[in-house]
Amino acid sequence: MTVYFIGAGPGAPDLITLRGARLLGECRTCLYAGSLVPGELLDLCPDGATLVDTARMPLTDIIDHVVAAHDRGDNIARLHSGDLSIYSALAEQQRELRARGIPYEIVPGVPAFAAAAAALDTELTVPGVGQSLLITRVSTLSTDMPPGEDLAELAATGVTLALHLAAHRAEQIVEDLTPYYGADCPTATVAFASRPNQQVVRSPLHRLPEALDAAEIRKTAVIFVGRVLDAAADPEVTDSYLYSHARMTKLRKDPHP
Repeated sequence: MTVYFIGAGPGAPDLITLRGARLLGECRTCLYAGSLVPGELLDLCPDGATLVDTARMPLTDIIDHVVAAHDRGDNIARLHSGDLSIYSALAEQQRELRARGIPYEIVPGVPAFAAAAAALDTELTVPGVGQSLLITRVSTLSTDMPPGEDLAELAATGVTLALHLAAHRAEQIVEDLTPYYGADCPTATVAFASRPNQQVVRSPLHRLPEALDAAEIRKTAVIFVGRVLDAAADPEVTDSYLYSHARMTKLRKDPHP
């Protein structure tokens, strides 16, 4: 029997992948983070499936449920919000399953930052403005950031930032980023991306705390910081080489470069 770690996507139930939806329909046990995963996804589980909300459950209890389901011959869906590749607490679950010889498979999902960018109607990499995205967070009630990854240190790169789990630390964000990005640098915050209660707040960096306070945004948000946020409307920005006449001419001359 197999444990399928399935990325449920950022919130809208129809943003789960086809593979994830199919596997949910085949697994007799589903462990899900009830505070983050939309309840509508549980309707995809088979009739009579065992459903376990792990929102306030320690790792030992979660693994106990997995082992019990494995022992009774169930395939198991472990449903996480977003995508498993970031901030999913996947690594410790993998270690426990490997120690017990329980096979597992990872099924990717739509990450929150991608849904947030869609809500902003923007591309996060713009030629001549920014070609990098740094995904990070700030120290909070979760695990401390490791040495060398404090926000002020990461800010020295100057690349576009996607800050998770950081809306309650807006003052710190402004303090750490202003020396590198400037007080007028555009920011865009998306709370509850893809959900019916989605909120979008735009402001210059120095006004970020008051903008989030006014919108009452405290959690479940992604904060973007960078000049690319204003680049789409700038007629002076260079177009991508990908669809340029120069590239098409080159391809016609040499279709196999």
